[in-house]
Amino acid sequence: MFEVAIIGAGPAGASCAIITAKAGKKTVMIDNDKGVTKRAWVENHYGVEKISGPDLVEVGQRQATNFGAELVHATATNIVKSGDHFTIETDNGTYEAKHVVLSTGFLTDLAEKAGVQTTDGTEPRVKTIAAVDALGKTSVDGIWAAGTFAGVSVHTIVTAGDGAKVAFNIVSEINGDRYVDHDVLKA
Repeated sequence: MFEVAIIGAGPAGASCAIITAKAGKKTVMIDNDKGVTKRAWVENHYGVEKISGPDLVEVGQRQATNFGAELVHATATNIVKSGDHFTIETDNGTYEAKHVVLSTGFLTDLAEKAGVQTTDGTEPRVKTIAAVDALGKTSVDGIWAAGTFAGVSVHTIVTAGDGAKVAFNIVSEINGDRYVDHDVLKA
């Protein structure tokens, strides 16, 4: 049983996984390798002079797995509430988790199938997004949304930040106290 299952491991999902895994929460990223970042060239990302989208995704996923997150290459096909957790069905088996994060970019079918309320998109070419509160919670208790699917700008720096925001809120909810994580230079 995972504490957090993240569907979509692009900038939003992998950033979320970095935080949850580093906080010691058992985390799985389920990714079908079809994210739009794979087609990007990035020169407008703070701290990165330039990087290809595929390299950015690879580095982010590697950071998450280095902190203990598991990466599964699969397509999620259904999310079913099972008592106090969710069962995520994929084309490569099932996974159980207490919290699910949808970082599926432009794709809404899985969320709609799970009963997540959606609304009109706010970005160009983004037709539909999850209706979320300020924390990233959707209309289904235990399902969260991050990144483009949560209605933030499609820019990788923004989606990555939104994924981190959602992760801090999930960890805080699990812990029952506001969670922070500040790395500091060692003298």
